[in-house]
Formats: sequence, C-alpha cells, structure tokens
Amino acid sequence: MNKINIIETRVRSFIEDIQHPKQKKKLNINDLEFQLRKLLHDYYEMDGYLLFHQAIESLQNEGQLTPIHNSQYNGRTPSLPLYYWVNLKVQANKWDRLQMMKLSDLFDFSFYERHPEWQTKEEWDRIQNLYAFLQSNQEREIVSLEERSLELFGHEKFLLDGISFPDGKGFLTRIGVSEEQLKVVKYGEPFVFWMKQGKEINDIQRVMIVENLSFFHTTIQLLEADQLDYEPELIIYGEGTKIERSFSFFFKIFPPKSYLFYYAGDLDAAGYGIMNRLIEKYPNCCIQPALKIYRKMLECVDQRNEQKSGQIQNLKYRDAFFEWFTEEEQGLLMQLWQENKRIPQEVLTIETWRRWM
Repeated sequence: MNKINIIETRVRSFIEDIQHPKQKKKLNINDLEFQLRKLLHDYYEMDGYLLFHQAIESLQNEGQLTPIHNSQYNGRTPSLPLYYWVNLKVQANKWDRLQMMKLSDLFDFSFYERHPEWQTKEEWDRIQNLYAFLQSNQEREIVSLEERSLELFGHEKFLLDGISFPDGKGFLTRIGVSEEQLKVVKYGEPFVFWMKQGKEINDIQRVMIVENLSFFHTTIQLLEADQLDYEPELIIYGEGTKIERSFSFFFKIFPPKSYLFYYAGDLDAAGYGIMNRLIEKYPNCCIQPALKIYRKMLECVDQRNEQKSGQIQNLKYRDAFFEWFTEEEQGLLMQLWQENKRIPQEVLTIETWRRWM
C-alpha cells in the first residue's frame, strides 16, 4: 500500500468517527495532524504533511469537509484553513428486510439493525459471497486465511489489514461468523535461525531470540566460539515485532517438549512490549529476558541515544520488564525512560564483548 493511502485512510477514518447525522462538528486541522504524527513514526520521512494536505483537499472536494474562512490558517506550506466543518453523515442505504430474512438462517443481522450506517451495497455484496460459501463449506478444504479472503472478498489482506481495509478487520464479528466456519488456518511466518554446529533438532533445549539483525550475526560468532551467555543451541532472529507473528512457526519445526526461551532486544519501549506480548500470548512457554545480556547493555549506558519516535510507551509493559532487575538496575532503567533515552542492542559487538571475557 502506498503512503498516500495510509495518510488518507487515517484521515478518513477519523472524519467518519466524528461525523454525526444531525449536527455539523468543528475540526481543528492542527489537532488532527498532531494525532497523525503520533501514529506514524515515519510521518516526516514520507513527506506526510503534503499527503495530509492532499487528503484534506480530497475530502473538501467530496463535500465531507467545508473550510471555515476566518483568516486563520494552520501555519504550514501549502497552507490550509485552521478550522473546518465536518459535514453531516450521509445516511446509508437500508437493505431489503425480506432479503435479510432469507439469509438469517446463517447470519445474525442484529449489529446491522443497531448500526444502519453499515447497510451499504459493498457490505451486502460481501455477505452474499459469504452466504454462498457457507452453504457448501462442509465440502471445502482448509486453506490459509489469506487464500480464503482473496476468494470471498477480492483481496488476500481484506480480513487482516485494518489500515488498508478498515471495513475488513471486523467483518466476521459484525455478521457473527467464526474463522473456523471459513475453513481456514493461520500459518506462522517463517523466521531465520541458526543452530549451533554439531547439534541436531532433538538436542535443542535453550533458545535465544534476538531482536536485531546485527546482533543476530554477533551472537552466531559468540555461540560458535562458546562465549555466548546461556549457551543456547539455537538462535532466532526476531526481526523486531515480526517474532510476535512468527513465533508459532517454531512448534512446526521442533519437537514438542519444554524449552527455555531467552529474549534479548533493545532497552526501549518497543523491546519491552515485544517480550511481554510473547509471554502473554504463549503462557505455557518459559520465556524470560536474557538478563546477562541486558546487564552488559546497561554497562554501555554512555552509548544511549534518543527513543525512537512513534513508539507506544506502555507503562504496564515497562513495569513488568523492570521487575526482572535489581533495585539499582531498575533505577538506571527508569532514568533512561524519564530522559526518553534507549540503549540499542548494537552496543554489543565482537569488540565490546571482550570486556566481559
């Protein structure tokens, strides 16, 4: 999906949320752009304001927005009026009640009764496609969610990508159908991993997951030199937040048994979130932070840098992560947090590792 659609989708979604069928609402453009900048960490890199300007003009041309001309502008170039009226929500077309009754043997239309704005032609077409499938779903094979989404709704990401397809993410919930009825399976994404030389799949007991590519290659060198903490038999490249989608792939490769998983990521809000969400999603797995590695990173505090823009600073994840450390270490971690600083995993190189040998 291109960048202009990301900006425009966000803006349109916000406008739709605040539109009212009987009352116009006043919108401050600077407030709206500020919310966008918080949501999109690469807003400036993508020349976000220009795309934002184009999105506002498109909505104005469609009659969704009307500028309030009072000599106040937003102070940007190209400029926009500072205030707009968000025009009345156009009432959705109502569906034929008789047609709804014909499909009610498989579907629950109560959501659409409560929210008539969803009674659109596009939504009805989706429901008809789904109804035709469900009448013969017992004869169908199990396929991936992406394959079924393409078959029924015209795009493989329709049910998965809420940004590109805001109508798709909640569609099954609205109509009261489960993924199981679609005869689908969600496959775990494959990941890159390195097994210690001389080890076999059945030898795996300790697994280390590392967030970043550079440190992944560093840990391979340390592992083969028998210098890596915890002496794992396997190292997985987590690839940032991707590990949250790909972790289930581990259990399709390796035999079922108890494993020890050590997670090592950046000392920042994103890293805390990744590790804690893995623990939440896989409560039956023994997942814990690689404390020995994090402590080495804390000794490199002089190489701290600015927290990445756009990261969600979740206090629950922060506190849960800090609990693994001593009181003194928690004080240092809290100081980094309050200063909006982070320690990237890349402070640990083959050269810096020598200080602990």
